[in-house]
Formats: sequence, C-alpha cells, structure tokens
Amino acid sequence: MSLRFIYGRAGSGKTRFCLEEIKSKINAKVTHPLVLLVPEQFTFQTEKDLIGVLGTGGILKTEVLSFQRIAYRIFNEAGGITYPHIHPAGKCMILYRILDKMKGSFRVFSKTAERHGFVNTLSNLITEFKKYNVTPKDLENVSKELEKDNPVSEKLSELTQIYALFEETLAERYRDPDDDLAIAAKKLGTTGLFDGAEIWIDGFTGFTPQEYEIIGQLMRKAQRVNISFCTDCLDGDLNDTDIFSSIKTAYRKLVKMAKENGIPVEPVVVLNNKPLFRFGKSPELSHLEEYLYAYPYKTYNEKTKDIFLFSSVNIFAEVEACARDIIGLCRDRGMRFREIAVVAGNLDGYEKLIEAVFSEYGIPCFIDRKVDIVNHPLVRLIMSMLDIFIENWSYEAVFRYLKTGLTGIDRESIDRLENYVLACGIRGSSWTEEQEWRMIPELIPNENSLEEVKELLEDVNQIRARVLTPLMEFRKKTKGRKKASDFCASLYDFLCTLGIPEKMEDAVEKFRKSGNLNLANEYSQVWNAVMNVFDHTVEVMGDETFGIERFANILEIGFGECKIGLIPASLDQVLVASLERSRSHEVKALYILGANDGVFPPAVIEEGILLDQDRAVLRNAGIELANDTRTQAFDGQYLVYRALTTAGNYLRISWSIADHEGRTLRPSLVISRLRKLFPKITETSYILPFNSVAEEMELLSGNSPAFKSMVSALRQKADGKEINLFWKEAYRWFSSQDEWKEKCQAVRLAFQYKNLAQPVSSDKISALYGEPAVSSVSRLEKYTACPFAFYVQYGLGAKERQVYSLRPPDVGTFMHAVIEKFSRMVSKGDISWRDFDREWCSEKVSEIVDEMLEKMQGSGIAASRRYTALTVRLKRVLTRAVWLIAEHIRRSSFEPVAYEADFKEKGKYPPIVIELDSGKKIHLTGRIDRVDALKTEDGTYLRIVDYKSGSKDFKLADVFYGLQIQLITYLDAIWENGGMDPDKPILPGGMLYFKIDDPIVKGNGKMTEEEIEKAIMKQLKMRGLILADVKLIREMDNSIEGTSMIIPAAVNKDGSLGKNTSAATMEQFKLLRKYVRRLLKNLCEEIMKGNVSIRPYKKKGTTSCKYCSFLSVCQFDTAMKENSFKLLYDKKDDEVWSLMAQAEESSEKDFF
Repeated sequence: MSLRFIYGRAGSGKTRFCLEEIKSKINAKVTHPLVLLVPEQFTFQTEKDLIGVLGTGGILKTEVLSFQRIAYRIFNEAGGITYPHIHPAGKCMILYRILDKMKGSFRVFSKTAERHGFVNTLSNLITEFKKYNVTPKDLENVSKELEKDNPVSEKLSELTQIYALFEETLAERYRDPDDDLAIAAKKLGTTGLFDGAEIWIDGFTGFTPQEYEIIGQLMRKAQRVNISFCTDCLDGDLNDTDIFSSIKTAYRKLVKMAKENGIPVEPVVVLNNKPLFRFGKSPELSHLEEYLYAYPYKTYNEKTKDIFLFSSVNIFAEVEACARDIIGLCRDRGMRFREIAVVAGNLDGYEKLIEAVFSEYGIPCFIDRKVDIVNHPLVRLIMSMLDIFIENWSYEAVFRYLKTGLTGIDRESIDRLENYVLACGIRGSSWTEEQEWRMIPELIPNENSLEEVKELLEDVNQIRARVLTPLMEFRKKTKGRKKASDFCASLYDFLCTLGIPEKMEDAVEKFRKSGNLNLANEYSQVWNAVMNVFDHTVEVMGDETFGIERFANILEIGFGECKIGLIPASLDQVLVASLERSRSHEVKALYILGANDGVFPPAVIEEGILLDQDRAVLRNAGIELANDTRTQAFDGQYLVYRALTTAGNYLRISWSIADHEGRTLRPSLVISRLRKLFPKITETSYILPFNSVAEEMELLSGNSPAFKSMVSALRQKADGKEINLFWKEAYRWFSSQDEWKEKCQAVRLAFQYKNLAQPVSSDKISALYGEPAVSSVSRLEKYTACPFAFYVQYGLGAKERQVYSLRPPDVGTFMHAVIEKFSRMVSKGDISWRDFDREWCSEKVSEIVDEMLEKMQGSGIAASRRYTALTVRLKRVLTRAVWLIAEHIRRSSFEPVAYEADFKEKGKYPPIVIELDSGKKIHLTGRIDRVDALKTEDGTYLRIVDYKSGSKDFKLADVFYGLQIQLITYLDAIWENGGMDPDKPILPGGMLYFKIDDPIVKGNGKMTEEEIEKAIMKQLKMRGLILADVKLIREMDNSIEGTSMIIPAAVNKDGSLGKNTSAATMEQFKLLRKYVRRLLKNLCEEIMKGNVSIRPYKKKGTTSCKYCSFLSVCQFDTAMKENSFKLLYDKKDDEVWSLMAQAEESSEKDFF
C-alpha cells in the first residue's frame, strides 16, 4: 500500500507517463490488476490512447475505468446491480409532486416553487448535497443552530423538509444514481476487487467527498495508487488567485487521508523537463504555457508562426474564416481532421453555424454535446397536442401540432385549413361542435360566390374531420381526473394511431441514406427516450389522479431532463467542444472561437438556490459544498489555461466585434495578455477589405463557398469596381465543370436581370381580363397608382391571406350595406327623409344591424362576441350618419333619386364602354352610393354622393393624375345617358364625398347641445366639386349664410361665391369630362397593350407602396437604376384647369 503523486504543468506528459508505466508493467508480465481511472467523458478516448501506446490492437490486462464504472463493478460483485435506478426525469417528477404537496406551507419558496425551471434547479442542488455527502439531518442541525429570525435558517428548514421527503419517497422503490458512489465506497471493503492492484488516477482537477471515499478504500486495498495532477507545484501556499489552488487543496486532503490510514506517501514524480513534452516543436506555445499567468513575465520578441489572433466582423465571418484556415492546414501542413479541435467559448451560439459552414467546406466534424429532445418534432407533437386541450383549441396550439409534420396530413391541406380558420376566427368549442362548419370567410357574405364557398366548406370539413378523429379519441379516454398510467397508455395509443413508430424508423433510414448520420443517430434514440419518460411518469405518479394540465407539466419536466448522447459518426473528424469539455485526445491544432469578454473565460454563473452567503454559513458549520461564484470565477481562469495549452503545434484565437444583431462585442482580456507576451504576434482581420491578392485567394478554399465569393466579386465588377484576375479564372474553371455549369449560367442570367416587369402578351390579356375586357373605374385608379399592383391584384387575382379581424375596409363595407338598406326602406315606405325624427332613425338603424347580424348565422362580424359588442358603437356611428344624411336632404332642394345605382349589364345604368383605337372595347362597371336630382326650368341637375368611412378629401390635382376619377366618370355616364326626363337636359350639379363617422369635438365644456351638433356637422361637411352657380348652391343648402355647414361652398354678402368654394363652371365641368374620358381611354389602351410596369407614384408625404400588399412580389427598390417613382407634384386648381385645357387643345390638333 502506497500513494504516489505525479505532477507537472500542462503538456508536460503526465498522461503519457502513466500510459508508458502501464506498458512497462505489462511488458514485465506483472500478475496484479492494472487500473487507469479517468473522468467519465474521457474513458473512450483514453482506451484508444492506451491501445495506441501498447501497440497491441486491444487491452486484456488493463482496465480503463471511471468512478461510475467502478461503482458498477462493485455492485456486480457485492450485489445491488439489479436495484432500479431513478432517471433524472423521474427525480424531477418526484420533486414536482413534493412541491405540489408542500406549496401551502412554504414561506421562502412560496413564489419560486411555481416558477418554470425551479424543479430542475432543486434537482441539481440535491445532486450536489449527495455528492458532498450532506444529509437532511446535517441541514436540519445547521438550521437549528442559527437564530430563528435568520433568513438562511428558514431557507435551510424548507430545503430539509423537501430533501427528507424526497429521500423517503425514493427509498420506497428506487436508488438515486447520485448515491451510487457513497454505497459503493461502503461495499468496496467487503469485496476482493482491486486487492493488490496498481491504480493510476489521471485527468482530475479535484474530487467530491464521495470520490475521496472511493480513493480512500482503493488506497487500503491497492498495492499502489498513482495520482497525476496538472500544477506547477504541490506544496506552495494556498492562494485564491492561484489557478492551481483547487488541485493543491485536493493534494493536501489526499495526503491527510493517507496519513490517517497509515499509508506511506512515496516521493513525487515531477515532470518539468524543458521544453515540455507537448511543446517540443513549438517554442511559442511553450512560452505561452509558462508565462500566461506568470508575474513578472518575459516577452517573446519574434514574429509568431504558431500562434495567431483573428478578429472578424460577425460570428458567421469568424466561423467561415476558421473553416478556410482548417482547409489550409490540411492542405499546406499535411494535418488530418482528427488532429484538429475547435473550442467555442459559447458553443450554444456557435454550434449551428459551425455545423452548416463546416459542411459547406466539406469538413467532417463532431460536436461534443448532449442534445435536448424538447425541440424534437415528436416531443413537440405530444406537448402541442396536450396544449390543444389545455388552451381550449387555440389557433397557436392546433397549428403547432399540425405543423410537426407527423400528423399524416399533407402540408397543402393544413394550409387550406389554416387560411379558413384564420379568416373565420375559429377557436375554442367551434372545433369540437358536432355540426359541420358553415362560416363564410367574408365579413359580409357575397351571394355571387355561393358555389365556390360550398366547395371550400366541403374541403375544409373533410380536413377538419381527419384532424379531429385521433384527437377526440384521445380526449374521450382522458377526460376528467385520471391516473398517469391511463394518460400514458392513451398517449401511446394516440401515437400508434398516427403511425409514429413507423415514421421514426423511416426517418432514420432516410437520414442514413442521405449520409446525415448525426440526425439518424438522434432520431433512433428519441422514441426510446420518450417511452422511458412515460415509464417514469407511471412509476413515480403511481395511483394519484390528476387533470390533463398537470400531466402536461409532469411530462414537460420529464422531457426537459432527457438528453441524447451522440457518438462520432467517423474517425477522421474535427472535434468541436465547449470550453468545459475541451480536454480530448492529442491535438496538434486548436481553434478557439468566440474569445470575447464575458465568454472566455466564462462569466460567473448565477448563484442558484443557495447564495454565496448561504454557502459561507454552511462552510462555517463544517459542511463542504461546491465552490461559490468567486471561486468559480478563478476556476474559469484554469479552464482558459487548459484550453490554450491543449494544442502542440498550432493555436488560433478568434473573436467577432459584433453579434448577429449588430451589438458591439469586446475581445477577451486574454487577448490583451497575449499581445503583451507576444509583441509581434501575428494578427489578421477580415473587418477591412483584403490588403493583398494572397489574402483574397484564401476565399478559394472549398467549391461551394468559393463559388459564392466569386459571385460576390463578379457583382462588384458589374458595379464598375476593379477585381483580381483570378476570379475570372475561377469562373472559367467552374463553367467547365459539369456540376457547376448550370449554376454559372444562372449567375450570368442573374447579372443580366433587371427588376422590370415585361409586357403581358395579348392572348394572355384576353384570358386575364375577358373578351370584352371588364374592369371598374376604381381599378383604373389602382392602375394609375401602379400598373404592376393592378396586374397582380386584378389580373392574376392574388389575395392577401385573410385574417379574421375588423379592419377599416370591412367596417366601411358593413356600414355601406346598412345605409343602403335604410335608404331603400325610406324610398319604398310612407315616410320620407324630411319627416322622421331621431328616435325613429336610431330604432330602425338598430333593427337593420341586428337583422344583418342574424342573417350572417355566426359568420363574419357575427362570429365573435367581441365584435358583436362593437356593433353598439357601429349603431351609434350609423345613426349619426343617417341622421346627418337626413339633415343634408332637409336643408337642400335636391331629392335622392337612386341608391347604390349599378353600372353593369342589367344594372340601373348600362356599363361605361370605352372604345379603343384598335376597335376593342372595355366595359367599366361601378356603383354610385346615392344620386340626388333637382328639376329646374333649365334642366335636371344631378349630384352624385359617395359614402366614405375613411377620410377622403377631394383634390383636383388627383383627378388630373387619374387617382380620383370615379365620381366624374359616374357623373359623365349619367350626364350622357340622361333618362330622367327626355324633354329636359341633364346637367352636372356636383360630385361629393360624405364621411361616415361620429367624431370627437373639442370644446370648453360649456357648449350647448345645439353648438355640439353644429360643430359635428361642420367636421362632417361634404368634400368635392360643385357647379359654380350661386342659385344652385343655395338650392343645395337652403340655410347657407357665409360658409356652408354641409357643402364645400361659401357665399359672400354681395351674392358672389366665397374663396373657400370648391366649384367649377359649366365649361370647366365639360373640360373635366373630356379630359377624364381621354384619360380613361389612355389607361385602357395601356392595360390592353399588356403594360404592367413597376411604377408606383410618389407625392408629398406618401407613396402608393405605403399600403400595398404586393411590395414583396415586385421587389421595388430605388437603389436599382431601373426602379424609380413616378413623381406627382401638388398643383393648385388654376394650374390644373390650365393644364387640362392645354391637353385638350393638343389632342384636338393631333386629331386634325
């Protein structure tokens, strides 16, 4: 029995010394057992290293063990191997039950016990207690010794209760894997295992009390125990800031244990030959190891060839540069991928990028991590299915479930169902009601499209039935409070109904065939992991009954603790690891990514349930636990030291100056330390453009990335910049390769691409718009705003996805329908606009709104209680609008003669026909909200009124540009068709916009009812253009004195028109009519020519792109030369009349 220590700094050959010693013992044909004890995660690599040193191709007389494997061997020998172990998932479920039972008695944990993740944190703390041999009794004793009002006492008291109950529950059926080492230490003395063995312990920086007990037992039984430590010395003073302090503490404990057991300590083996074994070929790395944390330090004054610093503009550029450098090392220095390792300060932030970029560069890599299953499609399917019932069929839960890709319903069907559900606002009990869905997506159902709607409903109801069948089957079995066994059995049946086991096997096979071995590995383990969680749930929850929400919480906790370990898919791979797991096989080249402040070394982790002061209280009471955050911060320095000294030949440290969101990142303090140690350190950066051809040629490192870089360079050439000649050579090479030919052709076409919409051929125009073509005046306004938007919306029939919400256009449509019904009721009844009172008006409006909602049968606005509640406000607005219309009519001599008058075949008026020079005809349809007439001796004056729920002002300049031609076109059509009285001519009286609103009026609080009404009327005054005839204006507003309250006119005291009047003379109306006719004809000519150019307008404060739904389709971009706005300038009315007159003159000259 003896104890011997082997120590040396990083790279001094400690592991090599142990392996060589084992080899010499085997060669000497010793008969006693030889054991090499290493940390769990390094057993596989150590076995490979040992086989490599022995050169035998296998191991027969030596065992490579970890503490967990030793415990397994002891239980195999002394009994206990078959005792059921609790999985971490089951452990968390037990704690969840305990917290649920105790939640009423908590004071310290009353709020935190309910929080997401608290169970996992508590599980980790109990694991820590067990590793450090702390029992509930120990905690209770410390709690009692503290003063009662001490908050730590109360916290420890509650932790004691939880811990004790956990141990009690566990003892009934299971053993905690965290107790294995403590039990194994007790049983080891009763077995003959390791008697007379020689043991080497390597790769540890410290031990837990459980591990010390095992080592103590091994010391008593073994012939000799060798322990290797990475440190500069063993006997120095203990200092918190010493990076080797934890190792020196461990050494002292072991020496003390040896003395207490009467075991002699042999002279230490010091490995300090210079240069150190690992850095024999690199004086730079040897200098780095020696002086990284040394004060005072020496500088290395030559230019570095093995140590490099690299800064990049972002994380992606950093990973790409790393990949290019790895390719360069393998190409120029003859290294193999397996001799290279990559360490990321923040592996979570880098792993996906590393996987994608390395794959593109053809670099095989293995990322050393355990994979969470929480985001796996199978787990998402289970959790979202449960969420459907918990969240009462919310849209999010249903489609999260459907979009897992495992439900057996194809993507197109899901899309159609989703569109319908969104358009009709379906959620909650609407999913589960027995009758089929009959809701119509439109807010106000359109009677013309009933056949289309019937087909849609049939399709949607079929898809709905396929979605509901397995879900309702599951719900039938699990309604109410059930046992975990009932839930899990029903869930298993549900998964089998969907054919999940077969789908998982198919996926594994597919991934294997495509060469994606990591995913194949992951998918092959997930099904078993899920089944294990079901088993643990049934075992842990026993006969307790609960609802579906609690079951979902338990499963979520279980899945959260499940992690899948992946094994390398091949031998020749680059190892990618985190800073904590960076110790590996012998590495020649190391890349450190993300060497940023707060990441390298890692920032101090959060304190957890036990704060640093709580740990100090326990330490003073003689209870040892894991290090506090201060000590962990110094341990981080050791991690950095270990990482920087891993490589023997090449070290490259990189960082990015910004994260993926563009936030600034600082380089680690380690970088400034390296710059001090190596004043001439080789430092490169891709933040600024390349300085030399050689640097830029580094971009030619792999086919796919080189192709991308070449495209980028050629783009610069196309923009007129100079590029290096080798890019042209690269293009020639790619275009000569069969696999890249097509891509090169695509690149050539891409450079020729201009963001222009080519004209549509005439045969397609006929197919799109019909023969004869049918359009409307409002659509022509859209064509003026942007020809391409018109083409996409009305030619191709593209629509935005309809989402059930009450948008302004929908409200406008509803209010139009109500006013139309009211107007028709008045025109057909015994009462006229001039007779009814406000109360009757309000009552009838309310009746019409209610009747319309009833007819909708739960569709559109009537499908939601929230929106039906809004109808109260709608009734108020509509009553105000209808009453104001009545007021306008009462103050006027004009009488309404038509409501919602159609321009179409079989309408009140025939469609407006535009005849083109080619002989083709275009039929324009439309509808006028109201037509008023006044019969005089001169003829019948007509006034057109258009109801608008939005704010619409009249601008003559907009008529001139073609943005507001609806009203003048309708007026012109009736003007031309006449039909009122054949003996008397039709004359234009005006065209006006009436705003439907219930506005807020500013006042001083002392306004009378009458003053409020006047103020409202003033705000809702009609806008538009009227005939400049004082007599007619007085007929339009009988009460006009000065400025009118209802029309855009003012009459001076002398009887002349005021300056605020928006009016035109009869000649101007005729001019306007001619101008607009020609404008319509020109627009129709352009449409029939197939002109669909991307040409939106821009005028003061707005553009036609502002509310356009098709911006993502046209990709309009003013940065491209061919894309520019059509600029429309505001013009005064006089200027507009002048321009119209000029336009008419020139067209007449052209004609003659």
